[in-house]
Amino acid sequence: MSGTPARFPRVAIVGRPGTPDLGAPLARLAGFLASRGHAVVLEAETARHTPLPVHAIVDAAALGSRADLAVVLGGDGTMLSIARRLAPHDVPLIGVNLGRLGFLTDIPLAAMEEALEPMLAGRYLEERRTMLVATVVRGADREEAEPALNDVVVNRGGGGSMIECAVEIDGRFAYAMRADGIIVSTPTGSTAYALSAGGPILDPRIAAIALVPVAPHALTHRPIALSDTATISIQVVRGTDATVHCDGHAHFPLGEGDRVVIRCAPHPARLLHPEGYDYFAMLREKLHWTETPERLTERRAG
Repeated sequence: MSGTPARFPRVAIVGRPGTPDLGAPLARLAGFLASRGHAVVLEAETARHTPLPVHAIVDAAALGSRADLAVVLGGDGTMLSIARRLAPHDVPLIGVNLGRLGFLTDIPLAAMEEALEPMLAGRYLEERRTMLVATVVRGADREEAEPALNDVVVNRGGGGSMIECAVEIDGRFAYAMRADGIIVSTPTGSTAYALSAGGPILDPRIAAIALVPVAPHALTHRPIALSDTATISIQVVRGTDATVHCDGHAHFPLGEGDRVVIRCAPHPARLLHPEGYDYFAMLREKLHWTETPERLTERRAG
C-alpha cells in the first residue's frame, strides 16, 4: 500500500520484556504495519530485548509525542505500564494477547493481522477507561503523584500484623478499619486484585470507584462503590512496614500518620477494540461463566 495512512501515521510497538520468542511476532507485526504505510516506532526496552534495526527506537517516556497509536504485544501488565505513560498524551492502545487471561489485551496472536486490518482503517470500538492518581502525604510534605489504571492498594508489610486505617471520603470521615489492606479500584481493576478480595465487577461504562477491604478484622466492612468524582483519603493510624502500590508498579513505604489521597486522574486511558467486541462476552470467556466444573476440568485436561 502506498502513501501514509492519515488516521494512525505513526504506530508504536510495545512488547512484554522477557517474553520467550517475542522476536517472531514482533517482526511479523512491524512488517505488517510497515507494508501498509505506517511508520513503525519501537519502544526502547522492547527493542533492547528484541532489536529490529530497520525501525526507529524511542524511550517509553517520549512515546506520547512520537506515536499516534500503540500496539501492545504482551499481557495486561504490559498494557497497564504503557497506559500510565500514554494516557496524558491521548494516545490510544490496542492489545494483542501474549499473556494468560488478557482482560485488556483482547486480540489473540493468531488473529492479529485479521483484527488489525479494519482497526487501522478506522473501524473499531473505543473505550475511555477511568484512571486514578495517588499522592502520599507525610505531614506537610507531598510526594510525586502516581497514576494507576487498575488500582491503588494500601496494605500491610511483611511483618504479618494488620494495619489500622482511617478512611475519609470528600473530606468526611467514613470509617476506621483493621485489615490486611484496602484496595481502591477503577472499573478496569475490578476484575483484578479487587475481584479476588471479594469486590464487585464494575462495568467500565460506569463512572465509579470501588473501595474493597482485604481480609478485614470485622466482617461488617464490605466493598463500597463511589462516584468517580470522590476524593478518598486513607491514613495509616497504626501499623509498621505498610506500603502503597499503584498497579503493583510504583511502591511507597508508609508510616503511622501518613496519608494516601486518591482521586480520578484528569486523563483516561483510550482502549481500541475490534468491531463486535463485547465486554460481557469477554468476561464469560475469561471467567468461564458458561462452564460446569466437570467441563472445565475436561477442557483443562485436554
